[in-house]
Amino acid sequence: MSAEAPVPSLAELRQEIDRIDESMHRLLMERGTIIDRLISVKKTSESGSAFRPGREASMMRALAERHQGLLPLDTVESIWRVIIATFTYVQAPYSVHADVSAGDAPMRDSARFHFGFTVPYLMHPSAAAVIEAVASSRGDLGIFRIDQGATSGAWWRTLADRDRPKIIARLPFIERPDHPAGTPVFVISKPLADTSLRDVVLYAAQFERWHRGANEAVAALGGEVVASAADANGLSELIAVPGTIEAARLHEALTGAGASLSQLAEVGIHAERFRVK
Repeated sequence: MSAEAPVPSLAELRQEIDRIDESMHRLLMERGTIIDRLISVKKTSESGSAFRPGREASMMRALAERHQGLLPLDTVESIWRVIIATFTYVQAPYSVHADVSAGDAPMRDSARFHFGFTVPYLMHPSAAAVIEAVASSRGDLGIFRIDQGATSGAWWRTLADRDRPKIIARLPFIERPDHPAGTPVFVISKPLADTSLRDVVLYAAQFERWHRGANEAVAALGGEVVASAADANGLSELIAVPGTIEAARLHEALTGAGASLSQLAEVGIHAERFRVK
């Protein structure tokens, strides 16, 4: 009969925790030395941008898929988000500009959860002000609430021109009930060199004459109308469709449904959200 393994003492368990904590710290410092070499290779300090939304989404998806055990996923996601955002900031400093016209608290929670406290957080009274701040910056980000309705107007229309900022992410990426920073937001930046991640493509659609069948046509393509706003020029919609749907096919679907389009312009792309059951 084999002897039972001895029960470790409290002091021994604390020593194990200290060993793990030291290892994690040393690994983070080692990551920093690699980032320093990466800066030399990529020259991000000169280009002013170190954002790679596709790589970030891949990393976060892998994290969520492998996670198990006692530690809440909220904590793990937040830690890794701060690590990624801070090391991105080290490569090329940036600020996060937030539209707080619908309230500061949820935007601040989202910014701090996803970007940490090292990255500066700057408040603006409107979406238009955020867009102009990003457009005039070297490599800043802007965030907008998706669920604020038409209170900020059709801000997506000002992203239509080629050199204007574009949507690069939708947060939170890892979706689940009771997410601690669950307010849905879009992230914009100046146009990025890496546009390979086209899970979801966003279009600004301006209608001279809208028909209710247009939204049904979008849904039939597997897309959604994310936001809409009416003004003196007609109705403007922000439409999201799968990346496999080309602009010509979307245009055909909308006009075939009886809508009259004056503009259909791509204004961004983002990763398909990862949903935790």
